Amino acid sequence: MNDVKLAVLGGEGTGKSALIVRFLTKRFIGEYASNLESIYNKNLCLEGKQLNLEIYDPCSQSQKAKFSLTSEPHWADGFVVVYDISDRSSFALAKALIYRIREPQTSHCKRAVQSAVLLVGNKQDLCHVREVGWEEGQKLALDNRCQFCELSAAEQSLEVEMMFIRIIKDILTNFKLKEKRRSSGSKSMAKLINNVFGKRRKSV
Repeated sequence: MNDVKLAVLGGEGTGKSALIVRFLTKRFIGEYASNLESIYNKNLCLEGKQLNLEIYDPCSQSQKAKFSLTSEPHWADGFVVVYDISDRSSFALAKALIYRIREPQTSHCKRAVQSAVLLVGNKQDLCHVREVGWEEGQKLALDNRCQFCELSAAEQSLEVEMMFIRIIKDILTNFKLKEKRRSSGSKSMAKLINNVFGKRRKSV
């Protein structure tokens, strides 16, 4: 069984916890304590593989507090970054989160493959008070090599499920790329060792 670790990040009131619970239970719950962090587990079958999905829902980042993000980039295989389309400050925070995830990494923790990231504009049901345009979300995602979608956790159960499936598939694709590179690196090393020791044997 493959372990898949997913972090769902976003500011207070963006609905990130509601998205997770909607995906896991198909129910919508509007109110959550923003000062709690939770880890959810779900077993599912995707692309013929049994997966143990672990979803990390950290405390909501205060939009007025100094931005910080420490362990999540090293813990998670992929990220869902959520903002509220009716709250521009939540979009600014989402942008900062993506920059933090994508920022150049030091050599000792540099990843062979970039993490899968999906930017989500939530609360599409509040489009009549929209503060962030669809085009803005799309551009932020394209500029930072992320997937993008808009939806409503309150009204779109199927779309929420498909959003999570989409990011999980991206993570699985990254797993395959990492394995391919690891295998290629092992073959190159074996060939190098064979060449070195082969020449030595001939010269003896």
